[in-house]
Amino acid sequence: MLTVRKADTCGVTRFGDWLHSRHSFSFGDYHDPTRHNFRALRVLNDDRVAPGGGFPTHPHRDAEIVTWVLSGTLEHRDSMGNGAVLRAGEWQAMTAGTGITHSEFNPSGAEPVHFIQIWLLPDARGHTPRYAQKAFTGAPGAWELVASPDAASGSLPIHQDARVYRLKLTASEARHELAEGRAAYLHVATGTATVNGVALQAGDAVVLEGERELRATGDGDVVMFDLA
Repeated sequence: MLTVRKADTCGVTRFGDWLHSRHSFSFGDYHDPTRHNFRALRVLNDDRVAPGGGFPTHPHRDAEIVTWVLSGTLEHRDSMGNGAVLRAGEWQAMTAGTGITHSEFNPSGAEPVHFIQIWLLPDARGHTPRYAQKAFTGAPGAWELVASPDAASGSLPIHQDARVYRLKLTASEARHELAEGRAAYLHVATGTATVNGVALQAGDAVVLEGERELRATGDGDVVMFDLA
């Protein structure tokens, strides 16, 4: 079964002139009981932060937080002592576990930052907090594993039976096989995509359950979750 989730059905948050955020799942003041999570995928926010804007220090616990910067720069500071700047093409994976605080802001005085923030439910409560960051710039048309429970192929480690892939689409079909019982959630971050014959625009997503293969073409960038 294939289910399409259009961008214009997502929740939206605006804070002044500095934040525009689109929520694929219930988040903050946006609540939809039919979209609380999909399997272990709990949050997928498409965030745009104006120059100088950002999120002040705030807490998290028992979440696997994955961030992908699409354009601009995002500065991160946390209670583990990490301070880093993420640039376009870079990913961050953070285990909140027993509890952390962190802040995220746009250090640029001129350029907005566009990023995707993801929360995955962990496989257990109380993990030791940790932080990892890496650039992924694989060849167009090839699935690139960016996060996994076993850090396979140089991917970032997460505490969940989920595999997170990025893909720069091309006119040639990229295929991904799904093991029996697993499902896929694909989000179009930029541009356009056609997934199993269904045309999608930036901000759209598609859910595949009971399918054995995902096929994608287009000109955009996508993130795909292979979930237990």
